[in-house]
Amino acid sequence: MTRYIFVCGGVMSGVGKGVATASIGKILQAKGYRVSALKIDPYVNVDAGTMNPLEHGEVFVTDDGTECDQDIGHYERFLNRDFSTVNYLTTGRVYQSVINRERNLEYKGKCVEVVPHIPEEVISRIKKAGKKDKEDFVMVEIGGTVGEYQNMLFLEAARMMKLLYPRDVLIALVSYLPVPPKIGEMKTKPTQTAVRTINAAGIQPDLILARSEFPVDEPRKRKISISCNVRPEDVISAPDVDFIYQIPLNFEKEELGNKILKKFGLRPRKQDLKEWAKLVRTIRTVKKQVRIGIVGKYFETGDFALTDSYISVIEAIKHASWANRILPQITWLSAEKYEKDSRAVLELKGFDGIIVPGGFGERGVEGKIKAIEFCRKNKIPYLGLCFGLQLAVIEFARNVCKIKNATSSEFAKKGDFVIDVMPDQKALLEESRYGATMRLGAYKCKVIPGTIARKAYQKSLVSERHRHRYEVNNEYRERLENKGLVVSGENPERNLVEIVELRNHPFFLGTQFHPELKSRPLNPQPLFLEFMRACLSSRARA
Repeated sequence: MTRYIFVCGGVMSGVGKGVATASIGKILQAKGYRVSALKIDPYVNVDAGTMNPLEHGEVFVTDDGTECDQDIGHYERFLNRDFSTVNYLTTGRVYQSVINRERNLEYKGKCVEVVPHIPEEVISRIKKAGKKDKEDFVMVEIGGTVGEYQNMLFLEAARMMKLLYPRDVLIALVSYLPVPPKIGEMKTKPTQTAVRTINAAGIQPDLILARSEFPVDEPRKRKISISCNVRPEDVISAPDVDFIYQIPLNFEKEELGNKILKKFGLRPRKQDLKEWAKLVRTIRTVKKQVRIGIVGKYFETGDFALTDSYISVIEAIKHASWANRILPQITWLSAEKYEKDSRAVLELKGFDGIIVPGGFGERGVEGKIKAIEFCRKNKIPYLGLCFGLQLAVIEFARNVCKIKNATSSEFAKKGDFVIDVMPDQKALLEESRYGATMRLGAYKCKVIPGTIARKAYQKSLVSERHRHRYEVNNEYRERLENKGLVVSGENPERNLVEIVELRNHPFFLGTQFHPELKSRPLNPQPLFLEFMRACLSSRARA
């Protein structure tokens, strides 16, 4: 029998529902239960693939090619599992399904209505996620904040499931308790309002995860208990932490896992957070630092930096660093700054390693190419991810192969297209078919012996996740290789370039795929591990 735990948010967005969902799942998993997780996004978009990273954050890609919310990445990293399309839901996807069923007469002539048919479709999909691998628990995160119009139908689905299966459904509200600096006191009123708002939707939370800058004390727990109709012990303190992997251990200090199991009439089958606790001790004790620069363009939004655009890259850096017992200092570097001031690239000398992550479009391209050239010439460890590989190939073609007009057909109408659109993608672009049409999901890569990539992977065949339309043009491959570019990984089915690198360099490697998507805290991605080792050596030489 599958149990369902809905996680909703109160007071404000960005309160940490995704990490809370993943953390609860990790605790239950450590107690011997099989746990899956599902994210509901209230957007009319069918998936996250057409969303701007500056607005929505990173687009995470699963093995089966689903473009989804970054929280699926949190679920995979915490639970050490691969998820798929059944684990992601949007308003657009639900409505599309209901409309298709209506067109096919699957409702047998009934008048199809928003209620109950939309919530029923949501419930059907939630159940499907539970049945897929016979899960003991399905964590269901409802995006947005209670009180928003957009997620009301998903709250209605939660209410209906609670009514139908009262012993098998639990509702957790993650709410924020501010501490206004001029007042100096933790305020519970916003959370009280959030609970009354969700009460108005017919839902009473079973647990309140009290997010705040500081731990929630007993007087506030009692106040929330009285005002929000929950027991004091069901108000769980969730203070700010230095790193998200502390959260499961913090929750366990308050016996959250056992409280949840008790509500379902269950007991722990085992207790197994030892490796997780060991990881947290390592993070707390490492002292040696390395300086990593990320050259990108999806982090500047007004006066603020939205690092969520590259969250999987950041976490992969951390995983590999901790495994090497080092602490990464990550700095965001603007590609456009290097375009405006060519001397600004000299700041790269202050870093032990540089990463150019994925991206699209012409903005910032020439600045990234200048940064890549500087890393190549000055022996600074370099890791290029997807777009970072393509720009490394363009830089090499221009400055080593002397193909002066080397460019990509993505952002140039004429030139030597050393990077070109894939033939099957060309027709899609001409027809303006953009959604879910890129080369998506896991594909095989044959890793060539005697290369950095082979040293990292320690195997000849790997599977990695992709999200792109453009590839290295094989018509230029021989010229590139003759000048020293090493193709160290290729797709065996289509002979596509997957990994390039340089010899006689501490570490210069680019991947057409996104290795960061498969990195886990207890199982770091091999290429990131090798890159961080090179960065550590670079720091030692400095």
